[in-house]
Amino acid sequence: MVLLLHIAIALLSIIYTAYVYFAPSRAKLRGSYALVALTVASGTWLIIANPTHMVQSCITGLLYLGVIFYGIHLSSNKLALQQQEQESDKR
Repeated sequence: MVLLLHIAIALLSIIYTAYVYFAPSRAKLRGSYALVALTVASGTWLIIANPTHMVQSCITGLLYLGVIFYGIHLSSNKLALQQQEQESDKR
């Protein structure tokens, strides 16, 4: 049950982070951070409950975090550029 929840949260965070890239906002970025935190928390729970597959789980988790944080970084940069453009348009 926890595994299915973990997979669902991870997939949702990937989809949501892609959505945030196309329509960035601070609130949506916080939502991405929350989904990442939930994914890490449920993954930690799974590793504690079943440590036999820890190496494979950690490698997959690190790959997931790399992809998600890259997407969040791109979204954050895009939001900063949009805010700069809005400020320059006001002048």
